[in-house]
Amino acid sequence: MPTCLVFKNKLQVALAASMAATFATPAAAQAGDGLTLDGTMRVRVEALEGQFRPNVAASDTLLTVRSTLAASYRFDALRIGGEILDTRAYAERKRSSLDGKDEDALEPLQAYLALDLDDVVAEGDKASGIVGRFTMDIGSERLVARTDYANVHQSFLGGMVDWRSKNKDRIVAFWARPFVTLPSDARDIRDNRVELDRANGATQFFGASVTRGGIMRGVSGEIYVYRLVEQDLEEQATRNRRITTFGLRIRRTPAPHILDYEFEGILQRGLTRASAAATDVRDLGVRARYVHAEAGWTQRGQWTPRISLQFDYGSGGSPGDGRYGRFDSLYGARRFDISPSGLYGAASRSNIVSPALRAEAKPSKRLDLSTTLRGLWLADPTDSFGATGVRDKTGRSGNAAGTQIELRARRTLIPNRLKLDVGGDLLMKGHFLKAAPNAPKTGDTRYGYVEIAAAF
Repeated sequence: MPTCLVFKNKLQVALAASMAATFATPAAAQAGDGLTLDGTMRVRVEALEGQFRPNVAASDTLLTVRSTLAASYRFDALRIGGEILDTRAYAERKRSSLDGKDEDALEPLQAYLALDLDDVVAEGDKASGIVGRFTMDIGSERLVARTDYANVHQSFLGGMVDWRSKNKDRIVAFWARPFVTLPSDARDIRDNRVELDRANGATQFFGASVTRGGIMRGVSGEIYVYRLVEQDLEEQATRNRRITTFGLRIRRTPAPHILDYEFEGILQRGLTRASAAATDVRDLGVRARYVHAEAGWTQRGQWTPRISLQFDYGSGGSPGDGRYGRFDSLYGARRFDISPSGLYGAASRSNIVSPALRAEAKPSKRLDLSTTLRGLWLADPTDSFGATGVRDKTGRSGNAAGTQIELRARRTLIPNRLKLDVGGDLLMKGHFLKAAPNAPKTGDTRYGYVEIAAAF
């Protein structure tokens, strides 16, 4: 059967499933006292030309369909909950950069018992404890997040307690084992093979975050510490990271005619291997750091435009000196202030120096627009840049990675039900992404996407 017909048939099946789920589920949601059902479905088409990664297709396309169905039943203070995730990927090119972050077919993402503890805290405060399999969003989400743009959500097996006060204070503490997304074989991923994820019994991730709200008008502060301890699994080699992450964050919420700001500083210490190779048994001392700084101004009136200056620094470092300096973003998200992932995702929080200018506007309650001009440099010219895999071990290719221009528009078609998101990035490659030994000779990178998301 011709490829175009196969793609057309798959697309028809995906859209038919989307419509069936959207219109059938609300009726089911009414059944059962104490039962709540929530679902989402997102269809996204992406295209990329001028690939920056080595040894993959110079141009690529991708159609993804991500569906979730969450259910919870409340009995007094006890809640029993679960969620199913189904992510399918189609239409990718041969030698695509598609990986397990884009596909996870028919996966029980959450299955937990939760206990509401509101009765044992002060009036107006909220507290809960949860055990089982769950997802997490903590703080700025730069280190621990249920990522939205990515097609696959990271989940954990363990326990967490979460307290929030009426003054917007928050304390979170958790111990968990991360799930490994399966399948891992490239052919199985492209065939959308169903294989249940496995909790990584050799890895522990635990920590705590304390947030204080109302320090001043609109100002909050957060301190946190996370610990990651991992070992190899039979089906997954690791770098045997034993990393402690310390962080401090101060933020003033954007508001009209007020200078808003955000600062987050992170230090990482511990031990790791330079690679996941079985022959690599040498421990390296981790000395990594990350800084995000931002200041913005929102104008009162029509469109409420906001202009902000941003700066991101994530350390890099080759392991030749016996130390490992590359910053590790753990289980965080990057879409909201670095770059979209999917087929793109050139810039990350590792080995980067990046000032940026962002403009945002809301022409109406249903439409918001944004554009960002971002400069990209390497913190260490001997390390690979961001998530590109491009590297010059000699450092002779310099540290100028390029300039990134991003545009985005989001339109709410039906409030709380249907939203359209359109965007794109232009990466004008700098000398490093052109001259490094393994840099592909593909010209500047152009990326675009269109997605429609439904909630029910």
